[in-house]
Amino acid sequence: MNVIINGEPRDLAPRSTVADVVRSLTAAREGIAVAVNDEVVPKATWSATFVTEDDRVDVLTAVQGG
Repeated sequence: MNVIINGEPRDLAPRSTVADVVRSLTAAREGIAVAVNDEVVPKATWSATFVTEDDRVDVLTAVQGG
């Protein structure tokens, strides 16, 4: 299944969830925000939110410092 993750085309397995996408990008567990097709996905629903063909997923991580 073809999706766009952080602006880059990616191939994901069918029935991949937002949680799967996050785990594939970072080991961080905190300070992460996710949007699918410009809609923020609450962390509590990542495991139940499936990514579908042609979705645009943005995964943002907080960075400390000045």
